[in-house]
Amino acid sequence: MSIDDRFYALAEQVGQAALGKGSMIATAESCTGGLVAATLTAVPGSSAWFDRGFVTYSNEAKAAMLSVPADVIARHGAVSEETATAMARGALEASAAQWSVAVTGVAGPGGATPGKPVGTVCFAWANSDKVTSLRLQLTGDRAAIREASVQAALEGLLSRLT
Repeated sequence: MSIDDRFYALAEQVGQAALGKGSMIATAESCTGGLVAATLTAVPGSSAWFDRGFVTYSNEAKAAMLSVPADVIARHGAVSEETATAMARGALEASAAQWSVAVTGVAGPGGATPGKPVGTVCFAWANSDKVTSLRLQLTGDRAAIREASVQAALEGLLSRLT
């Protein structure tokens, strides 16, 4: 079973909610490497509510594609609610979407830093009025952390759309 299959019903619900609001969605992803966008676009007809996805794995990509300020990354790190918030805002500005979700984290097995062990994942959800963020400490191997991140990103998006 692929990640798309596991979260297909959730992606369908996100799509129905976005359609109901007449909204388009954009994603900004780092540690998930496009899995959130892939899950959403597994739903037939998703072009009616999914605008685009940004995979910004490097700090340079976050700055170039999403206008994440270098000082935000320097002060808080690439894995932070502040960076996720800037990514979510940047995805809105660089797209035709009304809603965005951003994910940045340490999927492992390497990459941990003091205060940010493997499994630290930060999320942000944005529309033109508000940005909310969340930091989670997820468990498991790289695949499990990435899958749990997709689930959290989609559940958070759905809760904000409904």
